[in-house]
Amino acid sequence: MQRIFHTPEGVRDIYNGECSQKRSLEKKLHQVFRQFGYEDIETPTFEYFEVFSREVGTIPSKDLYKFFDREGNTLVIRPDFTPSVSRACATYFSPEKEVVSLCYTGNTFVNNSSFRGRMKETTQMGVERIGDESAEADAEILAMTVECLKAAGLKEFQVSVGQVDYFKSLLKEAELDDEAEERLRSLISQKNYFGVEELVGEQKLKKNLAAAFSEIPQLFGSGEVLEKAKSLTNNACALAAVARLEEIYEILKVYGCEKYITFDLGMLSKYQYYTGIIFQAYTYGTGEPLVKGGRYNELMKHFGKPAASIGFVTVVDNLLLALSRQKIQLPTEEEVTVLTYRPENRDEAIRKAQKLREEGRNVALRLEKEAQQP
Repeated sequence: MQRIFHTPEGVRDIYNGECSQKRSLEKKLHQVFRQFGYEDIETPTFEYFEVFSREVGTIPSKDLYKFFDREGNTLVIRPDFTPSVSRACATYFSPEKEVVSLCYTGNTFVNNSSFRGRMKETTQMGVERIGDESAEADAEILAMTVECLKAAGLKEFQVSVGQVDYFKSLLKEAELDDEAEERLRSLISQKNYFGVEELVGEQKLKKNLAAAFSEIPQLFGSGEVLEKAKSLTNNACALAAVARLEEIYEILKVYGCEKYITFDLGMLSKYQYYTGIIFQAYTYGTGEPLVKGGRYNELMKHFGKPAASIGFVTVVDNLLLALSRQKIQLPTEEEVTVLTYRPENRDEAIRKAQKLREEGRNVALRLEKEAQQP
């Protein structure tokens, strides 16, 4: 079968009602961004490889779409918006002097394996708040996440919040080698309790440290999880990480969205640039996260302007799928009125169509089939 009639693996066409609903959803999400005072930015579809290099801590090189320009520079089709927006912020703004709040819409491209049905091209909408290291900024970003999902039409969803500094502090104390650290990170992410217990047993860690690592995969749920996390360690940095979550939670109560928030101290991102809270939002009907985000205080250093930052991205395609499976209808574009005419009535039909368009109607002109030239 000829390939010109098919898309490559991992990408697809979106058309008819689905495309219209997607545009409607994007409009709703963008309205939330603007209501919170975020300004639009567009970044290029491709960037220099250095923007997404291993030092940045984003997608592995093997999963990037790479090519060369005429001068021999290695370019990358963007897999992730955060480094691109950070690069632009460092170029055009002064986050060290004032807070920069930016929002964006566009597609990302990751050359991953499709065996789990994941798309290689996805539409993402998100925000970045750069130059603000406060707990208030963390809470605002989480509140925006809740508002976006409510604006989309979801009634039942949960935003799961973690804190990578809690795990990193214990990891530093444990002084594990790179291989053991990577295994532990993987086992905790998989919620593999028995695997974690076996690994920490092999490492001959201090009793309280081994117990803390063994408990991390089970540290998820409501506010009492934070109390449990504090009881597992006397590590000052780890305790500070939990205290930060407690402060954020109190602010979220003011926003009135605490019922949508749960905690998961075992949440660890594949993106290495996260430094504080990380979070993902889920609902029933899809196992993939609808929203992903977190704090990345070290990333702007890579672009020459150190600044504390936090943001999130909404995976529009996942959200659209969840809405469809939950039978939540999005409004489509306004109905199109079709005016058919014969050649002898052409001028009258055009004038009528123009009048209706001036009144705000959508009008399509169609020459009658039998009157069309062969």
